[in-house]
Amino acid sequence: MSKVAIIVLADTDTHEGLGRVVNALEAVKEFKEGRDDVQLIFDGAGAKWISELEKPDHKLHRLYVVVKDRIGGVCEFCAGAFGVKEKVVACGVKLAGEHDGHPSFKKLVSQGYQVITF
Repeated sequence: MSKVAIIVLADTDTHEGLGRVVNALEAVKEFKEGRDDVQLIFDGAGAKWISELEKPDHKLHRLYVVVKDRIGGVCEFCAGAFGVKEKVVACGVKLAGEHDGHPSFKKLVSQGYQVITF
């Protein structure tokens, strides 16, 4: 069984960012279907995706719903910096801030997770 942490850093403002988030969600779905230990983490500008993907009319909403149970968190610091902290919390997604307000990638690596960024 694989242990994988998929990190979304892509912003919501570009078509390229949309491509990166769809690839991240598809990767999480594939690992989930394979019964692997997979976590999805939104960091940096990626924190902005939660409130977008929660919209029922967003083209990636259904895929997001399939993998939402694998969300390990959204960077607490970045959610605040990008002005989406309250939206993230309102969506029921937990904030991650183990290392100075950011997710701890050292912790993930020490637990045997392979880290993949999008």
